[in-house]
Amino acid sequence: MRNKLFVAALGTLLLAAAVMRGEGPAPTVKSVGDKVMCLCGCVAILNQCPHQGCSTHDEVQAAIQELIAQGKSEREILQALTARYGTKILAAPPTTGFNIVAWVLPGLGLIFGLLVVILLVRRWRRPREAPTASPATEVDPKVLAALEAEIKESGLGTRV
Repeated sequence: MRNKLFVAALGTLLLAAAVMRGEGPAPTVKSVGDKVMCLCGCVAILNQCPHQGCSTHDEVQAAIQELIAQGKSEREILQALTARYGTKILAAPPTTGFNIVAWVLPGLGLIFGLLVVILLVRRWRRPREAPTASPATEVDPKVLAALEAEIKESGLGTRV
């Protein structure tokens, strides 16, 4: 019983190691073409290039087919294409070096925008203080007398 359990555990570990180490299914032109850009200027993924008879599309697709025929993995194919055409061929920027900024900035922008919205909503919902009345000031009696005299002269202060 103990030996069977040991063999089953060992078999499970070996199977898990093989699965984790494996590259997955063999790469196809379609699977790699979904991860690279067409370089003709259409700003589309290689498999979705809208131009009929696009020479760049055909050239990159032929390079992918050649690398698949050599038995390269998808990662090796992408590295070979990057070495040949530069990082501009990748549909998603690499997650190393300065290119990590392309992955981080959208998240930071989203967080910053949410903080601004939260602060604005809090500010708008805060009850406003009622304006305080200014203390009554004494009017100079001379000015008050002159004002009343002028009102009487003009007839504005009388009711009809």
